Formats: sequence, C-alpha cells, structure tokens
Amino acid sequence: MAWQGTIRPGADRISVEVLDQRLLPYRETWISLRGLADARAAIADMAARGAGLIGNVAAYGMWLAGLEIISDKPDMETFLSRLRQAAECLKSARPTAGNLAWGVDRLLALAVGQTSPESALAALDEGARELARSEAEACRRIGEHGLKLIAASAKQGTPVNILTHCNAGKLAFVDWGSALAPVYAAHAAGISVHVWVDETRPRNQGARLTAWELAESGVPHTLITDNAGGHLMRRGMVDMVIVGADRVTRRGDVANKIGTYLKALAARDNNVPFYAALPASTFDLALLKGDDIPIEERDGDEVRRVEGQTRDGSLAEVLLCPKRTAARNWAFDVTPAELVTGLICEHGICRANEADIAALLKMA
Repeated sequence: MAWQGTIRPGADRISVEVLDQRLLPYRETWISLRGLADARAAIADMAARGAGLIGNVAAYGMWLAGLEIISDKPDMETFLSRLRQAAECLKSARPTAGNLAWGVDRLLALAVGQTSPESALAALDEGARELARSEAEACRRIGEHGLKLIAASAKQGTPVNILTHCNAGKLAFVDWGSALAPVYAAHAAGISVHVWVDETRPRNQGARLTAWELAESGVPHTLITDNAGGHLMRRGMVDMVIVGADRVTRRGDVANKIGTYLKALAARDNNVPFYAALPASTFDLALLKGDDIPIEERDGDEVRRVEGQTRDGSLAEVLLCPKRTAARNWAFDVTPAELVTGLICEHGICRANEADIAALLKMA
C-alpha cells in the first residue's frame, strides 16, 4: 500500500509522522511521534482525529510503546505487563470512538501470542502496518457500495446533492474515508455530485477539513451553517445524507459528531434517506443500545472561542461570548437506529437492526 496523506512512517524508521489537522486548512504541518506519550497526545489533542485514523495512530502507539519497553531489556512477562499499561493509556485518550480500543486490543493480542519481546515487537510493527492497509481497503470498498446508492439517485442535468456532517473523509482515515468514500467513487465515475458541508461547530471540522479535502479533490461543494440542513431538506435540495460514525451498537444506534441526531430528525421528517458509513471495526457488538456509548465531553473553551486566519495570513483565536459565560461541550450524540435508513460498510449495505447487522458481518 502506498502511504497516504494522514499518517506515514518516520524517515528514521523508529517514529511515525501524522498530519497535524489542528492547523488545516491554513498550514500543512507534519508532527513526529516518537513514543507512547506522543501518540496519546496526538489523539487526545486532536492533531490526529477521525474514528479510523485514531485507531491506526493508536496501533502505531502500541509499536512505539514496545520500542520504549524493549530498550530496558525486559523478560516477556514484564514486556507484556508494561504493554498492557500502554494499551490502557492509549484507550483513555478519547472514550467514544470504538476504533481506538479496537486497534489497541488487536495489537495487544498479536503481542500476547509471541514468545519473546523481540518477536512481540516485530508483530506490533507488522500488525500496525497491516491494520493501515486493511482499513484503507475497507474504506475503498465502502466507496464501491455507496456508489450504487448515489448512482441510483443520479438525475439528468442536476447533481446528486449529498449533505454530510463533520469530517469522515480521507483525513479521518488512512485513505478514502467512510462517508466521503462514496462521493469520491461517484466523482471518479463521472457522476455529477455536490456536497453540502456542515460547518460542524465547535471545532469546525466540516468547514476546515471536509471543505479542504473536497476542494483538493475537485469535488463541487458548498459550506453551510449547521442549522441550515433542515431548511435545505424542506426545499428539496438534499437527495441524501451520508455521515460517518465513531461507534455503532449491535442494533444500529449511531454515535457521531454532535449535531448528527438533528440532521437525522430533519431527514426523517422530509423523507430524505439518512445513511451512516463505517468500516466493520466501528461496530461495537458488546453494546446493544446507544445509551451505553460513553459520550466525550471536551473543554468548554472549544465552544467559547474560535480560531481562524486573519486577512494578513496569521492565525488568531477570538472569544465569542462574555468572559464570564460558561460553556458545555459534548463532542458526540447518538442517532437511534429507527432514524437510520441504512449502514454502509465494506461488506455491503444493511438496515440498522440487530438481525441485519449480524447477517452482514457474517460475510466478513
């Protein structure tokens, strides 16, 4: 697999580099992760973000942790004990996205199956690389399946209008993305598409990230305020909604960026199909219902302040509210399965219910 634009091995072969998404779309800056602390910080501080990408960064975090541990020449029991501590450290970085724990646990299982620290470290290295390869391929296949939905909605002379919320494109994964993978596939196939891009307050990941990567890919798109989606749906200006997911329960409840639930309600009221796109790694079959998904609450200053580029090209942060005003900042909400038209994953498309999800995943 050719390494893509979100994560790549360091030139020194003992580090990993990630694109710092906090500085997009204004600057393209890579940061080097040289140990467990760096990997955790990149995830917690959102230099690396998006369900799939943080799973991959965490997997490489396990390898980086292994490099640190093996330098002390431990026996196998000590190596695994410290690696388990590293796993818990990484999983605590962000609580909602299921891919984070999935990637960590997958790498830990590879190490546990080895007989020496050296073989465990080699397994961590190859395991992280294979995880990136397999997730990129999964997203490519999501694009193929979602393409069929877009093609079925194609109209002569007008584009298929797709509304998305937050960023679930190439930046949120190793490549392709989940929600935007069908868009890229349709664009490549010559189908006329247009994307309505929610700004996605408070961090503006739609305005800053989704709009940036769509522009880079030449996909027609228009930025809208978060509250405009319902208005567009009522006016017949949205053919479908496709969002990503950070965790999906076994009955099909979808956790995604805060504000997704409101889009699903508007879509249902206006008979607009609402899809969530996700790799199978995002399913959490241990959870039945969305109420059991832990919802991350972040610093209120993300709501109270906003960062942007001034006319002279410098970056500046400004306060939006009175200094004494408090803010709450839930990062995600849950859309119940009954509002979800379908789930798009690498194995196909299914309805959001326990039986159909189980049947789909048996195809893996």
